[in-house]
Parts: sequence; structure tokens; C-alpha cells
Amino acid sequence: MATKPRQYKEGSFFEVFRYKDLLVQLVKRDIKLKYRRSFLGYVWSILNPLLIMIIMAIVFSFLFRREIALFPIYLLAGRSMFEFINTAVSKALGAITDNTSLLKKTYVSKFMFPLAKITSSMVDFVFSMGALVVVMIVFSIAEGRVLFSFWNFGIFIVVIEAYIFAMGLGFLMAQLHVFFRDIRYIYNAFSTMVLYCSAIFYDVGMFLEKAKEQVAAGSAPLALYLANFIEYCNPFYIYIKQFRFFIWAPTLDTVPQWAVVTPIDFLLGFGYAILMFIIGVFFFRRSQDKFILYI
Repeated sequence: MATKPRQYKEGSFFEVFRYKDLLVQLVKRDIKLKYRRSFLGYVWSILNPLLIMIIMAIVFSFLFRREIALFPIYLLAGRSMFEFINTAVSKALGAITDNTSLLKKTYVSKFMFPLAKITSSMVDFVFSMGALVVVMIVFSIAEGRVLFSFWNFGIFIVVIEAYIFAMGLGFLMAQLHVFFRDIRYIYNAFSTMVLYCSAIFYDVGMFLEKAKEQVAAGSAPLALYLANFIEYCNPFYIYIKQFRFFIWAPTLDTVPQWAVVTPIDFLLGFGYAILMFIIGVFFFRRSQDKFILYI
């Protein structure tokens, strides 16, 4: 007896499962288009972050006199996680407006288009992890010890959190972009601000030390307030901190207190991810019937 196919409510997020084959094709298309006519192809996913890491490591090593052990690994781990979320949201932002012709011809779940962009960004992120592996191998040889450990597998937890968060923010930005095309420029400005507030090329410990100096001088510990804002109110940093904890921290003999991840960090990570997903899906579903009037 044939099994009756599961019915999904029209317009709901779960309706994407009805079009999962098309979703796979959209993801494949995005990946192929990115590397089309590229001489290096997928190798560029490894080479690009490596080159940027080398330049940033040299510049910020001189700019910040603070010593961070194995700084290239610290830097690349933080930047990789930030770029994953930021790129996923940036690509999802124009997902609806870029597929106007298809949306006008037939009915498909509109959630699919930003979801395909975010998923293809995650695939790119997996490719770019090759750069991190290369750097860790180089430093393993230089240090004379193996820097890989069982703890590295914890990154899968962080990727799940970041993927859910990126979906929610991507859905929110995609529907806003349909009605307000300027949202792209606003998001670019926002992402630049978040970049400098995510402790990618510096560490939060420097703010904590500054706060002690401020308290000793009898002034308000403004640096402590800034550190708390970055640690607890910036989802990007929360995922970066967790990612480093499973990649960079295991390479150290002693992990700095500011780099230690606690259960609160995981609660915040999943909390922000689920909250953003609910917000994104809610507003996307509420406005999707109006998309055809504006695209």
C-alpha cells in the first residue's frame, strides 16, 4: 500500500521539504556559479582565507602589542565563523528579488530561495575549513606537537547554532529587501560595525584589564561594560568564542579565562539562534504573499 505523502501547510517553513529536490538544485547552482570559470576552482576557498589571514596576522601583530598564543589560528578561526554568518545573510538578502522570473511563473515555497543561499554558504564554509587545517598542520610542525584533538569535533555544535541563526537573520533581511531595497546598504554598515565588535583580531581580555585600571583610578569601568556587551549581546561573538574554544583553545597549555566557554555560552548561542529563527520565519511568512506586488 502506497504511503500518503505528508501534507505541509502552504506558506509555512516546513513546506520547503515538499520542494527539497529543487532546494538541492538551487544549492548546487549557487556553488557552481561561484566557481565557474575560476582557474583555481574550489582551491580558492582555501587559498583566499589563507592569504587574508597572512596579511591580517602580520598587520595586527604589529598593531596590537598584546601577545596572543598561536595568533594566526586564533585569527583565522574567528574570521571564518564571522564570514560564514555574514556571507550567508548577505547572499540571502537578495534571494527573493534575484528570483523574480521563477516566482512569477510558478508557485514554490519562497523560503527555499534564502535557505538555498544560506546552505550554499555553509558548504563554502566547509571548503574554507581546509585553510584552517593547513594552518594547524603548519603550526603542528613548527611547534613539534599535534595541535589537533578530540575537542575539534565540538565545532559541529557551533555550526548548527550559527546555521540556525543565519537562517533567521537571512529570512528577516530577505523579506525586508523586497520592500526596502536600501536595506542592503544598511546591513553592510551594520556588518562592518559587528566586525569590529566581535573580537576577531583582538581579545576581550584587554578590556577586562583596562576595566581594572579604570576601577583603580576611581572611574567607572566602561571597558567592563563594553566587554559584557560583546560577550553577551553580540551573537556573532558568541559563536566565534565557541568556535575558538574547540579549535584554538585545545592548542594551549593554559586557556585564558576570557576564552573559556561555559554552559551559559551554549544557552545564549542556541537561545539567540532559536529566537532569531522564530522572528525571521514569522515576518517572512507574514509578508510573503505581498512579494509578488513588489518584485
